[in-house]
Amino acid sequence: MTPRSWIIAAWGLACLVVLYLLGPVLTPFIIALLLAYLMNPLLNRLESKRLSRGGAVGVVFAVLTLVAVALLLILVPMLERQVVRALDKGPQLAAWWVEVAMPTLRDRLGVDPAVLDPHALVETVRSHWQQAGGFVARVGRALGASGTALLAFLGTAALVPVVTFYFARDWPELVIRVRAVVPRAWLPNVEGFAREADDVLAAFFRGQLTVMAALAVFYTVGLALVGLDVALLVGVVAGLVSFVPYLGVIVGGGAALVAALVEFRDVLHPVLAVGVFVLGQVLEGFVLTPWLVGDKVGLHPVAVIFAVLVGGQLFGFVGVLVALPVAAVALIGLRHAHTRYLESDLYRTEEAE
Repeated sequence: MTPRSWIIAAWGLACLVVLYLLGPVLTPFIIALLLAYLMNPLLNRLESKRLSRGGAVGVVFAVLTLVAVALLLILVPMLERQVVRALDKGPQLAAWWVEVAMPTLRDRLGVDPAVLDPHALVETVRSHWQQAGGFVARVGRALGASGTALLAFLGTAALVPVVTFYFARDWPELVIRVRAVVPRAWLPNVEGFAREADDVLAAFFRGQLTVMAALAVFYTVGLALVGLDVALLVGVVAGLVSFVPYLGVIVGGGAALVAALVEFRDVLHPVLAVGVFVLGQVLEGFVLTPWLVGDKVGLHPVAVIFAVLVGGQLFGFVGVLVALPVAAVALIGLRHAHTRYLESDLYRTEEAE
């Protein structure tokens, strides 16, 4: 590598270290930047209708606020009723555990019933209650002492819409300024990379959000037809977590299986509940994802899981949210690097040898 390449690599590494160290501070700005990027195509369309940039941002914010309030007024009461129903199933779940699950585990797997006896578990918790109480008291004191941290979190959350407004309003100017600092010799390659990344991210966000919504509707309707009381709760949760491969099936299928066993205590309804998620997985893999997302992103499921874990480890929940788009852009960079490598003297020399 040339000295200039080493300098560029050092600057890149330094930027990554700074991003990692400032992760908590940068969280609202990362979220705001992502939201502004998602809003930009709609803002451009409104500008083409002879509306000013600031006016377009105001209109979009007003519409999004009304939609969010409407969804909260409709979905929150419905989900609250579903949660109450799920909690009301607690006694039935305990009875099913004693009458069905424990005998099955004992007879077929040879599990010691004493280990699974709920009364023994209660006695164990009761015997350690004093220690648990002390632990709860310590947790309570820690939470009480962290009032400043809670206020800081609320302040950070309040920053997101404000920063999003300014990012969305000044997006064209930001793009011009970034383009102005790019070395002229690199400009064609950087613009080509940016266009390709924009196409991939647009396809990913538009397609993935649609897939999640479609799966949530499919799971909710399917479980409702099966007869589950908590169909809406399980379907919505499974749809929301389906951006990670197979996570929606695992979480939603497991919850639906337990709910069906507790509610109906037969074989047919649990099989039907699991069948809903099997059909949903087939629908996602062979219809929704190829049709709505396509092959533009090209991330392997293992790469998706790895990216989500790395994002969560480095930046918490925000890292989980931005892991997949960042991984998609990184994949484009790897493709360009692979192309450059195949054209380099190093590769050609190895081929000749």
